[in-house]
Amino acid sequence: MKQKLIFTNLVGEAVDTLITELGNPQVAVVADTNTAQFVLPIMQKASKAVADATVITIKAGDANKNLDELTALWRHLSEMEATRKTVVVNLGGGVVSDLAGFAAATYKRGIRCINVPTTLLAAVDAAVGGKTGVNFNGLKNQIGAFSEPEAAIISTIFFNTLPEQELLSGYAEMLKHGLLESPQMLAKLLAYSPVYPVFNSEALLPLLKDSVMVKANIVDKDLKESSLRKALNLGHTVGHAIEAFAIKHQSPVAHGYAVAWGLVTELVLSHMVLDFPVETLRSFAEYVHTNYGAFPLTCKDYPELIAAMRQDKKNATPDAINFTLLAAVGEPKIDCTATIEQIEAALDIYRDLMHLD
Repeated sequence: MKQKLIFTNLVGEAVDTLITELGNPQVAVVADTNTAQFVLPIMQKASKAVADATVITIKAGDANKNLDELTALWRHLSEMEATRKTVVVNLGGGVVSDLAGFAAATYKRGIRCINVPTTLLAAVDAAVGGKTGVNFNGLKNQIGAFSEPEAAIISTIFFNTLPEQELLSGYAEMLKHGLLESPQMLAKLLAYSPVYPVFNSEALLPLLKDSVMVKANIVDKDLKESSLRKALNLGHTVGHAIEAFAIKHQSPVAHGYAVAWGLVTELVLSHMVLDFPVETLRSFAEYVHTNYGAFPLTCKDYPELIAAMRQDKKNATPDAINFTLLAAVGEPKIDCTATIEQIEAALDIYRDLMHLD
């Protein structure tokens, strides 16, 4: 199934239209504790379907994207006597779309859902593409399913009150899409600032649409990540390792920040392995340093980071660390590997580019 993508700031009207098209079924709205407080009341006023729906509230935060919350969500669906015709509206960030999307994909072997992302990161990443899942055994997204939502309603109306860190976290995924797509798209993204006071949500919407369509076009050709979709892992092998390292050392970082630092490191590897242009690498690294700062790595941290990279679910074997790299902007190369010496050298250069001692 190819999910429907709707780009509009009239979100309530879009939800009601979709529910009508689906035959006015029973509706459940899943929101986390933050979204339930700040966004749900707005949507209940804007949408009859949301106003009349059963509301299921889950705990906020990635730490709660786990089997306990999944079981509680299944229980709520069972108690409301949800059927295979029920539609779940996932109102929130990536945790909501990942967790509630997986619940919908597995309850009664699959019921329909609509993603309404309320963060930039969810809009450009988790809400589109059909990846759902939960964290398990200390590792991200270890249990899940490929299951596309009925639709995703992409807007920017909820972004004006987001903390700057949330905006930057989502923008890192847009930067990744620019690197995958073309020099022209990357240039537009590097010329835009997702930070206050210059942030403009209306100006962001066309950039966001272009970015979402990069991912959607790839997913349409390869839903289950057998080949082309692996390109979307650019920056994530190192990024996920940084996330795991930070959590282990009780100083967690936002996903998009880890991806931004992972993109810099993997562009360094791309230069080493595929001769990616050094001028583009330097300008991209400077943008990341200016907007995201630097994750404070030392050479003593390398073995732990590399061990985390070995745990990445994209690896075909425990001994091979798999990367998506770039020969140039718009020219991704999947299933690349690098030696431990090359990874350590790339981390050294990352530290230089990020002005770390």
